[in-house]
Amino acid sequence: MLSDLEVGQSIAVNGACLTVVGRDDESFRVELSPETRRRTNLGRLRAGDRVNLERAVPVGGRLGGHIVQGHVEAVAEILAAEAEGEAVNFWFSVPEGLGPYIVPKGFVAVDGVSLTVVAVNGRSFSVTVIPFTRAQTTLGLKGVGDLVNIETDILGRYVERLLKASGRLG
Repeated sequence: MLSDLEVGQSIAVNGACLTVVGRDDESFRVELSPETRRRTNLGRLRAGDRVNLERAVPVGGRLGGHIVQGHVEAVAEILAAEAEGEAVNFWFSVPEGLGPYIVPKGFVAVDGVSLTVVAVNGRSFSVTVIPFTRAQTTLGLKGVGDLVNIETDILGRYVERLLKASGRLG
């Protein structure tokens, strides 16, 4: 993953797009802005904590899921984790102001992992995580009470903004 990572490139850490400011053969360094600290769980991380890492999609590369920018909007709390067969249904709190953008069968990024929303129930929403995803990401290590970074669908936010600007949405 890091073999061709260069200073100045972007890398997502738990879903937050960060700029690489330094690196050596085994690690890289990033800096967190005050805005990133306010909107993410990154400031709570400690040495040794596992994180999800994802490189930027290269131009002409495959887009194997949803459009995830790495622009984390808020932090949510895991309210429940219920096994259903081999899968786990996670329920999360809906962060303030993000309710309209979390829709059933829409997408949400949780710590940078692109997932399909299963249900929305007032101030909570659920996703189902298959065994492969739990094993390959930090979601397999998460439990009730843990905090995760949330990014909603950018397309929905743009549509809302355009409709408001045109006067078609109050």
